[in-house]
Amino acid sequence: MSVLVTGGAGYIGSVTVDALLAAGESVAVLDDLSNGHREAVDPRVPFYESDTEDGETLAGIVKRHGIKQLVHFASFISVSESVQTPLRYFDNNLGKMVKMLSVLQSCGVENVVFSSTAAVYGEPEYVPIDEDHPQKPLNPYGLSKYFAEQVLDWVDAAYGMSHVALRYFNASGATAAKGEAHRPESHLIPLALQVPLGKRARLAVYGDDYPTPDGTCVRDYIHVADLADAHVKALAYLREGGASQKINLGNGKGFSVREIVTAAEKVTAAAIPFRVEPRREGDPAILIASSEKARKILGWTPRYPELEDIIRSAWEWHKTHPSGYST
Repeated sequence: MSVLVTGGAGYIGSVTVDALLAAGESVAVLDDLSNGHREAVDPRVPFYESDTEDGETLAGIVKRHGIKQLVHFASFISVSESVQTPLRYFDNNLGKMVKMLSVLQSCGVENVVFSSTAAVYGEPEYVPIDEDHPQKPLNPYGLSKYFAEQVLDWVDAAYGMSHVALRYFNASGATAAKGEAHRPESHLIPLALQVPLGKRARLAVYGDDYPTPDGTCVRDYIHVADLADAHVKALAYLREGGASQKINLGNGKGFSVREIVTAAEKVTAAAIPFRVEPRREGDPAILIASSEKARKILGWTPRYPELEDIIRSAWEWHKTHPSGYST
């Protein structure tokens, strides 16, 4: 049984492909390289540069490689960009996904592991956030993922294509071979590390008047290798006949933007000056996960829970890849 990974040339996708290979899985990757990097895909893996709505290519991949399971990463992920261009996000994250699922269902694909997000919850009513928390997305990015999860529910009910939607909190860190290189970069840890790398003079901190201990946003950071491990476990769970699930992935600890800066300064032994900018529209004040369901259903536990270890892994990768990938 083979696995198709859409968006497998991206940050989390490429690390997951490596984890699948290490687990002995047969993998194919589809990515249009709008945000991914060809260099990030293991050369042993069949690679198709194409869009997820290209039904002919999708059907050909399924037939050629005997695909029975899908891991779907191919989405736009910037909260601020989604507020500025909501139709683009709904088209890519929802519309194209519907077209893709139609093709894959007709070709006999059985299971989906879906890259979802904590942004489906919106402003938390309590923390840590569990999967029963009300869902009130604050931005088009979160709303597109919320709707995509609903689509997967109906696809399961109608066609029996079961799924696990993994609701990430803040993906971070790196492996020795793969790291974070978005175009443009929008995530806090790599942006902070660009200061000691000499790629920016200071970090922008968006808002210092949130209802948090130091006024800056609080997030739950999870190592990308731990995320990849959860995808491997989710595929095995579905392959064994597991029912569809929505599952949080986080460490259960929250760190503010200022705490991230302090930890990054310690890891890099360099000052990271910052300037406070106005809040970004659509940013919740606090997002901290309860991952008890992941532990119970998938047998998953984070292997790299410490913040400094996460930042150190990113720092080591960025030092050896100061310009990201070459392609």
